[in-house]
Amino acid sequence: LDSGLRLDSTVAQNAKILSNSMIDFRDPKTSFIAATTPELLRSTFVFRMCSWDWLVRHNKKIMEICRNILGRTLFQKLMKATIYGHFVAGEDREKIMPLVRRYRKYGVKSILDYSVEKDIPESEAVKKFKEALEVIDTPKAMEAAASKQFQPSLQFADRSKHVFSARTYFYESEAQCDENMRTFMRCIDAATQMAPTEGFSAIKLTALGRPQFLLQLSDFLVEMERMFYLLVNAERPSQPSPQQPMSVSIDIESFRKQLERLGVEISHDTTVNWFTLIDHSSDGVVDLLDWLHFKHFEHDLATIFKIKNKKTGRMEQLVSTLKPEGIEQMRNMIGRIDELAQYAKSRGVRLMIDAEHSYFQPAIRRLTMEMMRRFNKDQAVVFNTYQCYLRSALEQLTMDLKMSEVQNFYFGAKLVRGAYMEQERARAAELGYPDPINPTYEATSKMYEDCLEECFGVIQHRPKGTVSVMVATHNEDSVRFALQKMREYGIQPEHRLICFGQLLGMCDQVSFPLGQAGYSVYKYVPYGPVEEVLPYLSRRASENQSILSNIIVERKLRAKELRRRLFSGQLFCRP
Repeated sequence: LDSGLRLDSTVAQNAKILSNSMIDFRDPKTSFIAATTPELLRSTFVFRMCSWDWLVRHNKKIMEICRNILGRTLFQKLMKATIYGHFVAGEDREKIMPLVRRYRKYGVKSILDYSVEKDIPESEAVKKFKEALEVIDTPKAMEAAASKQFQPSLQFADRSKHVFSARTYFYESEAQCDENMRTFMRCIDAATQMAPTEGFSAIKLTALGRPQFLLQLSDFLVEMERMFYLLVNAERPSQPSPQQPMSVSIDIESFRKQLERLGVEISHDTTVNWFTLIDHSSDGVVDLLDWLHFKHFEHDLATIFKIKNKKTGRMEQLVSTLKPEGIEQMRNMIGRIDELAQYAKSRGVRLMIDAEHSYFQPAIRRLTMEMMRRFNKDQAVVFNTYQCYLRSALEQLTMDLKMSEVQNFYFGAKLVRGAYMEQERARAAELGYPDPINPTYEATSKMYEDCLEECFGVIQHRPKGTVSVMVATHNEDSVRFALQKMREYGIQPEHRLICFGQLLGMCDQVSFPLGQAGYSVYKYVPYGPVEEVLPYLSRRASENQSILSNIIVERKLRAKELRRRLFSGQLFCRP
């Protein structure tokens, strides 16, 4: 991702040899080259605890009891000796730097994640959800017109329920959103210090404003797509082809006639103005790519959604609008996103926009692409995240890659599997819309590989460096697939077009062999005060229990490395 990287001499000696051969993910010496023996002993014990179902199921209650019995000081010592010490790097930026420097010595860079979270009861989540609805005007016609997926649901107001692999932000106040922005800025500053030319920082848009705004914008964008197919008088494909996302289009005369047929009252001059704004390719026709990625994002296209009711003869609005208070808060949210992107670019740090629930994703994707268009002129500064457990992942990725080519900006993508499957499926079943998740784990793995293949194909035919990808996964087969494709397409580790990412405390048997071989590898490094990261630790314990087969492999590798050190007289070696 950055050709200016200079590997530590320890890594450089082995990188050329290792990168030209198959990476061994079962070599304990290389996998734990950066770990001290006490750290190996602790991690072996922690992974053993994560396999105890009763302990994981009741981990929050058990931590609360321990806190009450032991008191604050002893409880913190216990946590640092066990689960906190394994999954969290330290309490503040100064205390985590020794670990960051040690990992960097062996080819693994860090992405700091301030992991302070707040657990709230479901009743409070419902209350916050209702408060958000007070700044939105929802028309009566909307219920019948809009997709059920993008409608508010009190039943699923607690977005953290059954979510183990991702943090959930709940709106508290505009002041708290400003504080979240400042926290993200501090992480950007830290990334600059740790890796001046290749730092990463990750943000969630739900931390920067009311999540309800993202839901509303997502609904608007979905209605935009439906309106497009109405205007071109065509059916939306049930399974759109990623290779032909723009197979239908409309010219200005047909645009005017179709609006008239639909009962949209709009003048000739206004029609021309809208068409000109949307047709950013200036070829006289508007296709789906133009329609969904109109350049002038600040314009209110809701005008088009006022359609005459045949029964009453009145014009009715089909999408919700914001009240004055909501408009101000929405502007604040977009302003924070813009400020973070500008700040990241000024500090030489790349900004990854994390994916969230599928009903927020149309808005998150749209806002992220707009940030890419503005800030990725000279290099990939802003990265979008694609969840490969979604059925639509390849279609969306393909269209966004095409958009970056048409509008001539650099493209950055992070590929993940996804973190919200259980809640997504429950919500779809309850509200009565199609399940957005791939039917099987194998289908998700196939989607991940298809998305990687698409990226490699685009990298091959576009100017070098204009497309960059982070392979963010703990799945060894997906990593091997990416390595195989790098060899097939002649992409070398030093090209820095592909990088890899895993969480601290997990999958070291992938991260460090890759780092030692000269590949660009990152660890997400959480930090924060012990008692304020307990929700994060609870999620990590639950996540590890859900992938029991993986932690058994990791535990066995750690035990094997401990035996190797014992019998080779290296038990007290310090990396």
